[in-house]
Amino acid sequence: MNRKRILTGDRPTGGLHLGHLVGSLQNRVKLQDEYEQYVMIADVQALTDNFENPQKVRDSARELCLDYLAVGIDPFKTTILIQSQIPEIAELTVFFLNLVTLERVLRNPTVKDEVKQKGYGQNIPAGFAVYPVSQAADITVFAANLVPVGEDQLPMIEQTREIVRKFNSLYGDVLVEPEALVGNVKRLPGTDGQAKMGKSLGNCIYLSDEEKTVTQKIMTMYIPFWIKHLVNRLVVMAVVNRLLSQW
Repeated sequence: MNRKRILTGDRPTGGLHLGHLVGSLQNRVKLQDEYEQYVMIADVQALTDNFENPQKVRDSARELCLDYLAVGIDPFKTTILIQSQIPEIAELTVFFLNLVTLERVLRNPTVKDEVKQKGYGQNIPAGFAVYPVSQAADITVFAANLVPVGEDQLPMIEQTREIVRKFNSLYGDVLVEPEALVGNVKRLPGTDGQAKMGKSLGNCIYLSDEEKTVTQKIMTMYIPFWIKHLVNRLVVMAVVNRLLSQW
């Protein structure tokens, strides 16, 4: 029986963190028995904003593999691959660039957020601006039916679907239009209280962190004022009740 196919992956720009775990990794482990699954180490896409430090990308690729194995991704059930080793992806990216406008790519909410975070202003590297098109090629070259992602990646999947529909309207029903699968926790807040845990934001608890490091990060986590106030009141009430019980 032919199984449906999953394509998912990560950019090798550092280790994976708890946001990745609840956003995508848990679904990858869960579905690897049910689907034909491919997990991509997207080194070409990582170079779009790390072109001055290729060694970081090389080192991080190995780190990603270790994280995959640590969470339970089984290389006998899941194919782990490196993007740059499949030239067909680059070829399909070039063809897809003819099907999307620059204005549409820059309107992608995920791209807009990342451009703002990186402080590019008007000096956006062309490769970075169009990396959603490369991501569309990643997905469609494998004819993936399902893509486990975090909530922040949903605009990327929607852009892929738009490209697939445009391609199929011109050349026939050739490409598979993928669906996104979001984890149980759509967006995990960072340790600083920001809306998203992210490597570039420096607010992550990494899967490879030692117990001491995890404890330190948890102890310094941002806690909203109302929670601190509630905890303080509970502590005071507990002390008062203890004193009263001694009378």
